[in-house]
Amino acid sequence: MRLRFLAVLGVPAAVIAVVASGGRSAGVTPPDDAARVRCATRLSMALTGKAPSAELLAAADPQAEVDKLLADEAFVEQFSRFMNSKLNPEPAMTPAADATYYLTQYVLRNNRPWHELFDGQYRVEPVPATTSSPATAQVVADPNGLGYFRSRPWMVRYAGNEEQGYRLSAAFRIQQNIVGLDVGAVTNAPGTDISATGRMASSCRGCHYDEWFALDKVARVLSRKTGPDDAIVFVAPTEGPQQILNGRTIANDAELVAALLDSTDHKFRTCRLAFEYLYGRAEANCEAALFDACIDAYTTTGDVRATLRTLATAPGYCE
Repeated sequence: MRLRFLAVLGVPAAVIAVVASGGRSAGVTPPDDAARVRCATRLSMALTGKAPSAELLAAADPQAEVDKLLADEAFVEQFSRFMNSKLNPEPAMTPAADATYYLTQYVLRNNRPWHELFDGQYRVEPVPATTSSPATAQVVADPNGLGYFRSRPWMVRYAGNEEQGYRLSAAFRIQQNIVGLDVGAVTNAPGTDISATGRMASSCRGCHYDEWFALDKVARVLSRKTGPDDAIVFVAPTEGPQQILNGRTIANDAELVAALLDSTDHKFRTCRLAFEYLYGRAEANCEAALFDACIDAYTTTGDVRATLRTLATAPGYCE
């Protein structure tokens, strides 16, 4: 099965023969060649989704070539799709509403600091379809931008349906995107009062008012939704600063995003995503030292590529 897999990937026949023989082809090929092929294949497939190039297969140490893989456009595309899948619950109805995908591409292609995905002066806007091309989206500079969080298509997507216009969905999604907040609805029983007052009930108030991520309080520092769904208007918040995030005084969405980015939780979230991208799973307890090295790399550089480089070049990655 493994030999057939390598053939499908386009691995040269001579190298496949080495793997088939366990690296003992007529006493010519050293025993570690099969391991090099496996390592090159794993790195290329994990980082770019492509079969390893002839150059990578020939490299004495495939892990020394990780930076080249991280610079490949195939990596940019695959990682952007991965991030979009992790920061949104399902594909959007329009390209621009998948703003995370387009801004991740922009940040990676332009070697911008990773935090600009969330706080950079950009917006993602629609590009209408033409007779020769389908609808798409583009990133443009915007001095009033806040990553993709103030891009109208994203705001409309997560405007929610709270009766007073509080953007509870956006309050959750901003925190989920930056620090990995994971919280679900406690109750949806018939007759449940979901108004702002109803959310103060014992079954709801923990998540909405008492916890560090208090969704209602966070929503009060965001713009509020008004108007019908086909003509939504967002108006500035008017209820003043809120005590959230374990006692921090936050007045607006920019302060909220800055506080979340400054947290250890954000660094943890970034490295957990790096593990999931390269391993297809979260980190294990026995990988605490490697996880700490990942966090140190991100803290020092602010570069998401540094987290992936740390993991992909670790001695055990190709074992």
